[in-house]
This record gives sequence, C-alpha cells and structure tokens, in this order.
Amino acid sequence: MRLKTCLLPILAAALLIAAPARAEQWRSMRVEQVVTIYGIVVARSSFSSMVSRDRFKVEGRVSSAGLARVFDDTRGTVTAMGRFDNDRARPKGYVADYESGKKKKRTQISFADGRVYRAVNAPPVDTARDDWVPHGATDLVDVADPLSATLVPADREADVCDRTISVFDGVLRADLRLSPAGRGTLSAQGYQGDTVVCQAQFVPVSGYRRDNRSLHYIRDRSQIRIAFAQIGATGVYAPVGVTAETKAGTLTLETKRFELLD
Repeated sequence: MRLKTCLLPILAAALLIAAPARAEQWRSMRVEQVVTIYGIVVARSSFSSMVSRDRFKVEGRVSSAGLARVFDDTRGTVTAMGRFDNDRARPKGYVADYESGKKKKRTQISFADGRVYRAVNAPPVDTARDDWVPHGATDLVDVADPLSATLVPADREADVCDRTISVFDGVLRADLRLSPAGRGTLSAQGYQGDTVVCQAQFVPVSGYRRDNRSLHYIRDRSQIRIAFAQIGATGVYAPVGVTAETKAGTLTLETKRFELLD
C-alpha cells in the first residue's frame, strides 16, 4: 500500500541537522522508536545519523513487530543524504527497500537543484488509471523525501510548527501543514526534557488515486500530532512522538532512545 510506504518513514523519522553558521563538525546520533495501535507494538525502527552543518546522512531500519507480523511481515531499510540550505534540507538521494512476505519493493529518488530529478519504483506503480491524480508542473519542486522532509531547524520554539512540510515518497506528493499545539515532555534514553507539539494536517497533492478512501480519511478526519525535541543546543528539532488516527485505529509512535553519541 502506497499510504503505508509513505507514512512509515515519516512516523519513524527522528533525525538531526547541524545549525547554520557554525563550524563544521560531524555529530552522530542513535534513535530507537516503536509504533503501537491499541497499545500493541506493531512496528519498530532504529536510526543512525551522521550530520554536519553542511551535510547529512541517515540510515535506518523499519520492521513490523508483534501480532502485526502475522498479518503483514514487513521489513525494510531507508537511507537519505544531502545538504542544508537556510531553513530546510536539500536531499541529494533517498533509497527505500521493503520486503513484505515474499514481495520486494524498492524506491530510489534523486534530487538536483531543489527538485526531483528522477524517481524509480520497482516494481513500477500503475498510473494508467482514470482516477489517477498526476503530478503538476511544480509539484516536485522544493520537496524532500520522507526522511529529510522532517528536519526542522528553528531559531525559536515558536517557529517549529510555523511551516508546511512538502513530501515526495517516489509516487505520492503530499503536504504536512503544521500549526502550534502546545508543549510536552520526553523521557527516553539520552534525553530528558521538553518537546514542542504541532498539529499536522495531511494533504495529498498528486500521485494517488482520487478514490483512495484511506487518504480521504487521513485528509478529512485524522487528528495528527507530532512532538519535536531539540537536538542538544543546535537549534534543530526532530520528531520524537506522533499520534495519527487511521481507519484501523490510532497509531502512536514513541521514542525509547534519543541519544547523541559524541
């Protein structure tokens, strides 16, 4: 399902970037998270990040867990790399490899000059449908992959939720429109402190079937909240908690580890 391959990296992303105008210094971080529904763990993720002021590289693993493996034994790896430009990430490349049962899927996206240069899906996605919403002329400009898109540099906490995140997962182009929703706290290995909470509206833009009921539900009825924590004193915030209502129930992402290693 395209909705799953788009949302899993977004839910699992807990990434970091170096703040602008500082001496270049690579930092490494380890993040471990779980996704639950009705209190039952259905997925796990683990990410390792290497980041400097100018560049980033993120590698992660995502897999179904618990009872979810009985119905959908999915596992995969995702990587993203690129540079930073002002208040956003400019990815260079993104690769996602997923295996569900005996079926394998791969998405590879290349970026150049702030736009998608090439996107390849194996197996190919069938877009020859009467209800397909094609990409517009500017839909793939100033977008980022599901990992890079969640990097949030901000001078003030008040600026964290004052943005729209434009995401392209290889097929689906969507926006996450953030707005302030208060504050929270996080207690995890490597981090004890405050979080900034945003309300998020998921808006599909193109690259999907017009009659996709799951997307309609997320767009029209889902309440999505994303908690961000600052990476040390860098002025950069990364997602550490997510709740999202779906047709199957409320998915919750929890961070168990959020630790700088150097």
